[in-house]
Amino acid sequence: MADNEQKSGKDNRQRPNGNNNDPQLNWRGLLLVAVAIALLGGALLVRGGSFSQAEEISSSRFYDLLKASKIVSTTERPLSINVEEGRKTETIVGYYSKKTATGATVLQPFQTTVFISYDGQQLRDSLQKAGIEPNIRSQSNAFASTLLNLVPILLLFVAVYFFFRSQIKMAGKGALNFGKSKARMMARDKNRITFKDVAGVEEAKEEVSELVDFLKDPKKFQKLGGRIPKGVLMVGPPGTGKTLLARAIAGEADVPFFSISGSDFVEMFVGVGASRVRDMFEQGKKNAPCLMFIDEIDAVGRHRGHGLGGGHDEREQTLNQLLVEMDGFDTQDGVIIIAATNRPDVLDPALLRPGRFDRQVNVSLPDVKGREEILKVHAKKVKLGEEVDLAVLARGTPGYSGAELANVINEAALMAARKGLRAISMRELEEARDKVRWGKERRSLAMSEKEKISTAWHEAGHALLNVLLEHTHPLHKVTIIPRGPYLGATMYLPEGDKYSTQQKEALDSLVVMMGGRIAEEMFTNDISNGAAGDIKQATQLVRKMVCEWGMSLLGMICYSENNDYVFLAREMGRSREHSEATAEQIDAEVKRIIDEAYQRATTILSQHKQKVEAIATALLEYETLDASHIQEIVEFGELRNPPVIEAKPPPLPPPPATPTMQASQQGEHGIPPGTLPAAAPA
Repeated sequence: MADNEQKSGKDNRQRPNGNNNDPQLNWRGLLLVAVAIALLGGALLVRGGSFSQAEEISSSRFYDLLKASKIVSTTERPLSINVEEGRKTETIVGYYSKKTATGATVLQPFQTTVFISYDGQQLRDSLQKAGIEPNIRSQSNAFASTLLNLVPILLLFVAVYFFFRSQIKMAGKGALNFGKSKARMMARDKNRITFKDVAGVEEAKEEVSELVDFLKDPKKFQKLGGRIPKGVLMVGPPGTGKTLLARAIAGEADVPFFSISGSDFVEMFVGVGASRVRDMFEQGKKNAPCLMFIDEIDAVGRHRGHGLGGGHDEREQTLNQLLVEMDGFDTQDGVIIIAATNRPDVLDPALLRPGRFDRQVNVSLPDVKGREEILKVHAKKVKLGEEVDLAVLARGTPGYSGAELANVINEAALMAARKGLRAISMRELEEARDKVRWGKERRSLAMSEKEKISTAWHEAGHALLNVLLEHTHPLHKVTIIPRGPYLGATMYLPEGDKYSTQQKEALDSLVVMMGGRIAEEMFTNDISNGAAGDIKQATQLVRKMVCEWGMSLLGMICYSENNDYVFLAREMGRSREHSEATAEQIDAEVKRIIDEAYQRATTILSQHKQKVEAIATALLEYETLDASHIQEIVEFGELRNPPVIEAKPPPLPPPPATPTMQASQQGEHGIPPGTLPAAAPA
């Protein structure tokens, strides 16, 4: 079925004008070749004459035959001398007597060429002495000579034409079609994606379903004077299903559907983008009512006037043409634009005003119910075990997008296939969830014993503080097995979907981030670069608390704008919104909050030093501990129900050591850990 869909998709995404670009048989070229060959053959025939089978002999042998009286010259077979006008040679054509192997005498036709200026007098004297009166024939083969000279050139041109025919054809086509739109039309009967295949975005489906209802029954909305939105902008993080929702609209609506990417408009040539916008809307008007989908519209719809330097900005001209086509003097109803982007903050305000993109549809991350529906949609394609509960998996995947959930199901299927299982169990799904969010375990990474001990203390500090503090997310698991780019991780999952951050929660999170470095220093009398991710994460959090959230002594004042996405020219032309003295106060407040969190974490870990040691010892023995194991150590001071250690397959025999391999293995020990959102890396 997948193959059929793929083939049909390829057949249906054609331009609506139905151009067929398949190469056809070139009858004119074949006729030209045939004429050239005929002319060449005629010239050779005229030039060769009837003596095409004559023996070519040299002039000296001709004189020898003449002296030996073997040259025959009769009335029926005279000796002929062909004289061509303008040539310095003469061709002698005749017969000479020749004995065969059986002793019989036959007449052999011959021809020879002599130079007039050199052999003229000698030839006349020799013929006169032999008593032969030659037949002088004057002939003019100018036509044949001209053909012989022109036909090779003509054949060369024909060969070059056929060799470069396809390139010339494509170059001409590209030159003529540069300004044509690259929008692809999707056939109505081939798009099999409908609203049933889209889950987790019920509000977004409800809003865009109005477009489908309007296209099917316009009078339902027009009888009260209502006007359908001319444009719908779908906004949301990556992977939430914006493009899938647009394809579902095309599957539901029985109208033509054009799809194009924002980057398909702009080329290296000036004016191409605006021309393609005009051509796209011309196609839409011919097929109205219709839908047009522009994916990643931020590629062409960015703010105008924020480029560096002068000169012509092709992208701005393309945007201007798009604005005019959507709501200008020459507009027509029936063409509805659907666009998708995950960068609404960079779009030009003129593009977002009513009359152009009248409605913005937020396609946000799914909640727990939406995640369960998305998992059910993707689970139809795989075989799940009877004990699998997708509701439990949905509660354990807060913040996952639809694309990540689809990846979780796929990774679990691959794990089950590698293990030779008949169905996917809950264990594979949970491992796939951790792999998608935090990376795959790297058990093959060779860590020294000293690094393992340091990592165990680090993660023990994070884990204990996460359990003891009140306003933290529930602990998920702790591991010192390298996973992804870091050497160890303390993983936690929120109880539900998080849409806001409280001050107490932020302060407790800071304390947890400080715990890794403090535990290392407390038990090893040394520190490592394992806390680099914690430091960066804590600094970003505190700066938001001070500058954006008003959670500091500086009060409810915003000291910074959202600088996640920066326009260089706009930032260069704008002065700072606060003074240098205020900047010093901000830095001092950031340092104060972090120092207080560090001191608080030091106090708690000093009071529970034995529990930190117990957690680190258990991590060195079992490598991975769940939240229940950490809770046992916190309550009872020891691990009463240790995790079951799986039987590991025997390791492969090591290859023979070489100096190159030994050097690379030694270099692996010093891999610096990376940062880890929603976890505390070692």
